[in-house]
Amino acid sequence: MSTLTNKKILLGVSGGIAAYKSAILARRLIDEGATVRVVMTQGAQAFMQPLTFQALTGNPVHLDLLDPAAEAAMGHIELARWADAILIAPASANTLARLAHGMASDLLSTLCLATDAPIHVAPAMNRLMWSNPATIDNCAILSKRGVSFFGPGSGAQACGEVGSGRMLEPEEIRDQMIAAMNNEPSPTANNGPLAGKQLLITAGPTREAIDPVRYISNHSSGKMGFALAEAARLAGAMVTLVAGPVALQAHSDIKRIDVVSAEQMLKAVMSQVDKADVFISVAAVSDYRLTEVMDQKIKKNSTEMTLTLVRNPDILKSVADLPNRPFVVGFAAETENVEVHARGKLEKKALDMIAANHVGQADNPVFSSDTNALDVYWPADNGHEHIPSATKQSVAHSLLDIIGQQMSARKTT
Repeated sequence: MSTLTNKKILLGVSGGIAAYKSAILARRLIDEGATVRVVMTQGAQAFMQPLTFQALTGNPVHLDLLDPAAEAAMGHIELARWADAILIAPASANTLARLAHGMASDLLSTLCLATDAPIHVAPAMNRLMWSNPATIDNCAILSKRGVSFFGPGSGAQACGEVGSGRMLEPEEIRDQMIAAMNNEPSPTANNGPLAGKQLLITAGPTREAIDPVRYISNHSSGKMGFALAEAARLAGAMVTLVAGPVALQAHSDIKRIDVVSAEQMLKAVMSQVDKADVFISVAAVSDYRLTEVMDQKIKKNSTEMTLTLVRNPDILKSVADLPNRPFVVGFAAETENVEVHARGKLEKKALDMIAANHVGQADNPVFSSDTNALDVYWPADNGHEHIPSATKQSVAHSLLDIIGQQMSARKTT
């Protein structure tokens, strides 16, 4: 079994009641062979005494950016270079915001700017702070930069509320660090409704060739589908993303399958769907393709050109019709009568849920935008929930919360 023998871990402790768990975490990391040095923010010192960590680690605790004794030898640079990895647990909303925006106003944030070691964070905060669009956007920025997230978990919180935002238990974080530092698959970090689930997501447009030069397509950028894939990854799900031709990057933990045409997308989906617990069809699949694709470029020999088209396979319905299908979520991009058309598609294709948006509006371009708003419908009790306009990352987290709630509700009925 892999351990942390000879690994040098800089443990950052930020302000929050979960800081008490960090003392146990420090001990658990040392038990696995790591050398641990602790950096505490001013907020962390309101909850825990530095002497506790000094006694547990056998090393002095680092508190101040401008410590005259340490800075005589450029202490913060020395610390940044010493670490094999930086682990911030708990990582408060304030700390995540500082890291996301490159602030260097305290020792911990400065170390994170001055290091080339991998950075791991274990968020801990109230559920509303965790679901706030600002926090979601900050996490998306950090994730894109390669910062790893351990959790958060879900459950009862110190404030008395229940939801996502709890710091994982020290043993869970220890196991995550062991996996990360030994290049092993991460154990499941979350205990929410999507933790450990297999999600299959389609994203982007498809292209249907006319000839070697031209094709039929649409305006989809793929941003919503990619945002959902990343949000699902952060929620502890195992994600497979089938992507049409888009210029977007996905996290290395996401299994990505690139396709071009609708038929290629169908083939890729069907090769993966038997392993999926949830299928989310976000892709804007071309409804039609040419009956015959020209081998050579069509020349402009006339003022008009007639193309004969045939219907493409319906990927969403193909999955919904499977005898052992996953939880099936469709997307509907409508230009009018959004609810009528969305509920019609929900019923006609026998979906578990559909997320609809109003496209083609001058003030809400959707396809080319970084923001979105959704109306989500499901069959039980004529269910409906509105997700107001926000970044697509924020909307993705909100949609996954609704999916998780409905999956959990189905289990209890």
